[in-house]
Parts: sequence; C-alpha cells; structure tokens
Amino acid sequence: MRGGSEGPIPNRSSCILGIDPGSRITGYGVVERRGSAVSFIACGVIKSTPAFSFPDRLKEIHDGVLAVIDTHRPEYAAVEDIFFAKNASSALKLGQARGAILMALLNKPLMVHEFTAKQVKQAVAGYGQASKAQVQHMVRLLLNLSASPSEDAADGLAIALCLTNHLRDGILP
Repeated sequence: MRGGSEGPIPNRSSCILGIDPGSRITGYGVVERRGSAVSFIACGVIKSTPAFSFPDRLKEIHDGVLAVIDTHRPEYAAVEDIFFAKNASSALKLGQARGAILMALLNKPLMVHEFTAKQVKQAVAGYGQASKAQVQHMVRLLLNLSASPSEDAADGLAIALCLTNHLRDGILP
C-alpha cells in the first residue's frame, strides 16, 4: 500500500479503480462508494497491439491505465496479485505487465492495494474458488448492471468491489 494510514472510507463519495492485469488484455472497473452504497461508474479493457514489440505493448498498458485514471480520478486502486501462471514465460510477461500498471498507479496521488484472486472471489461471490462465470454474474447483481461485462472487465470490477469491502470494513490500514 502507498500513502498514509487512514482507516475506513468516510461517508463521503469515493472513486475506486480495480485492475485485472494482463499482457494482452487488462481489465478495469471503476465504482463509486457513498456510505454503504456502491455504484457502477465504468469498466472496460485495455488491449495491447499484438504486432508491437513487448516493450511497446507494456507502454500501451501503462498509458491506458493513466488514461483511465485521468478520466475517472480515483482515490483508491487495487491490482490483482499474481500467484499462478501456466508457464514461466507467461508469468514473466504478466509480472512485467503488473509492473507497468503499478508504475502508472504509483505515479498518481492514490492509495494502491493488491489482492489475490482468491480474496477477490471471496469478496464478490462468497467462495474463493468461484468460476469466472460466477464472478461475472455476481458483479452484475451487486452493481445492478443490465448485462454482464466481459470477463476481464468483470474481474476489474470485482477487484474494485473487493477493495471497497476491505476499506468499508476497516480491514486495511
């Protein structure tokens, strides 16, 4: 976490950004919390260009995150922590994508947190082994959305909801 200790979010409105890192597709979700009410603001994906070199793709991810921050001006952000990858090459690329994302977040004045996939699934679905489809469904229900967002965008929203819950409950310093 970056920044000072602050406890639970007060009853004022707070904008919270969640990011699901990916080297090809990075999902994001933005929610607003006022008191105990949470509302949907935006979600989407940042896609890197497959024909670009990997460093140029990392720059696209970094710049895409900065654009989301500049558009929505969140006070808090959370990124999914990586604990599993299919192979070493994938893990390395994902780690580098996370680094580009974290650098974008840390160069802005906001509090940054990290959660494992299990923590995120537990927060939104009540079960740490929930499937992607279950997470999508619960995000849709919790935010009263008319349609399910894409898997990556739903994961970004789920991460934002996880952070919202932790801040509301005073779990984070």
